[in-house]
Amino acid sequence: MDAETGGGNAVQPYGDDFVTHRVDQAKDLIVTQSRLRGLLRASRMVASDLSLSVVLTRIVEAACDLVDARYGALGVIAHDQNLEQFVHVGFDESMVRRIGDLPRGKGILGLLIREPYPLRLDDITTDHRADGFPAGHPPMHSFLGVPIRIGTKVFGNLYLTDKQNASRFTAEDEELVQALAASAGVAIENARLFEESQRRQRWLQASTDITRHLLAEGPNPLELIARRAQEIAVADFSAVLLPRESAEELIVEVATGEYPDGLVGAVVPASDPLAGQNGPLMVIPLVASGESVGALVLGRRIEGRLFTDADIDMASGFVGHIALALELAQARADRDRIAVLEERDRIARDLHDHVIQRIFATAIGLQGLVSRTDGVKQEDRLAAYIDDLDETIGQIRTTIFQLRRRGRNDVPSLRGQILDIVDDATVSLGFAPHLRFEGALDSAVCNVVGEHLVAVLREALSNVARHASATQVYVTVWSTDGQVRLDVIDNGVGGVNPDGRDSSSGLVNMRSRAQELGGKFIVFSPLAAGTRLSWSARTRAPDPPGGTDPSDGTGPGGGRGPSSGTGPSGG
Repeated sequence: MDAETGGGNAVQPYGDDFVTHRVDQAKDLIVTQSRLRGLLRASRMVASDLSLSVVLTRIVEAACDLVDARYGALGVIAHDQNLEQFVHVGFDESMVRRIGDLPRGKGILGLLIREPYPLRLDDITTDHRADGFPAGHPPMHSFLGVPIRIGTKVFGNLYLTDKQNASRFTAEDEELVQALAASAGVAIENARLFEESQRRQRWLQASTDITRHLLAEGPNPLELIARRAQEIAVADFSAVLLPRESAEELIVEVATGEYPDGLVGAVVPASDPLAGQNGPLMVIPLVASGESVGALVLGRRIEGRLFTDADIDMASGFVGHIALALELAQARADRDRIAVLEERDRIARDLHDHVIQRIFATAIGLQGLVSRTDGVKQEDRLAAYIDDLDETIGQIRTTIFQLRRRGRNDVPSLRGQILDIVDDATVSLGFAPHLRFEGALDSAVCNVVGEHLVAVLREALSNVARHASATQVYVTVWSTDGQVRLDVIDNGVGGVNPDGRDSSSGLVNMRSRAQELGGKFIVFSPLAAGTRLSWSARTRAPDPPGGTDPSDGTGPGGGRGPSSGTGPSGG
């Protein structure tokens, strides 16, 4: 029977509503399948790169495509619960310039940081929790925010605004973005691990390079350390700080990058180095043998990213290796310096024990010949030989003292101060003065008298350099019988009054110093050809000034000195 008679098992025809319903279901299924394919495509795109910056940008682009949002952004949360990084899409360059500073995590953005759960708003401008938009910001209405988690920790938040094909985001949009955020968290973690491994490799390579540089005695290792650390840490400036005498202060030894003028050489408190600098700072102590020997400081601009725990960990490993390398290099330098000092001591000892003694013995033998020689001419010639040997002995003794003092960092002795003054005068004179010592100078002359002596010598050599036009200068310092005497003789133009009384304040000061210490001061220019300055004092500063100068030798012009006048000094 057919349907009209009501007989049989006839099938009732489908109504229009039923067909429409089925068509709508099919359309929804197609849309759902399309969106799921979009989600899979977005997940594959996000996971296709291991560069963290690229991954973050792709996450935002994929989310915007997935739910048809006009604007999108991803905010990375810092330790202080503000946004340390803000990746955005949908904004052109002119719009970004008009907006100015990027968001730091206030208003609705801050709400998602404090309460990391999905959030949908039909109109963000009417929500009482909104913080408003800065001048130049484009208008925004519908809003969808979803946290991105890595494990149990919230890495950041995904923000989407202005759905283009509808007035608001749907629950399905929220679910799709949550699914994308889950896969994004895995991609971000992989990219972070890869990036950290790459950076860790660069830190290790830098450690190797700098250690090789140190062991090869390359120049300025501290500058290399600062420059490589700044480069690898992506910092805007770096500095190496070393301790001063006070353990509570550090001095900026080197600095690289964008740092304020005058930072190098600045003294800063050890408790808070570079406290006046704005922006993120990372301070890593340089520790060697359990003691802090300085610090490495890395900094970024005030708007720069904060340093992460991984940054601090890798930089600390780098600094630990470098501190050990510095310690090894210093130990090697100390060993080499000791070897040089020992070699100098050996040379000085050999000069004293062998060369001087042989010359002295020769001089004594010549003195014996003088009394048995017939003829005044031969006697004078032998006496001249003796004087030359005496002068040679004095010069060798000076060389021995220089060998033993060079390279030592202690406070210079009186001999050392005199040597330094003579060395300094070489530049202004244009030649090296002849210098000779006689007697136990350092042990015999007190500090007060020594200070006067070096002041007189400095003034005397300065006068020769300024006024004498000399080509030779002889400096002799004697210490004998409680008196110290300084003679400075030049072959310049002369012109000083025989009694030394002229208007020169320098000469007046020299005479005053001698009288104060119980000595004498004589300066004269025989026949206006050259000048001889003779200054003497007691080796111990007297309580009342006064005294006389028993020394009356002829100085280096006669070659014999005040002690004997006939033979060489003792061996």
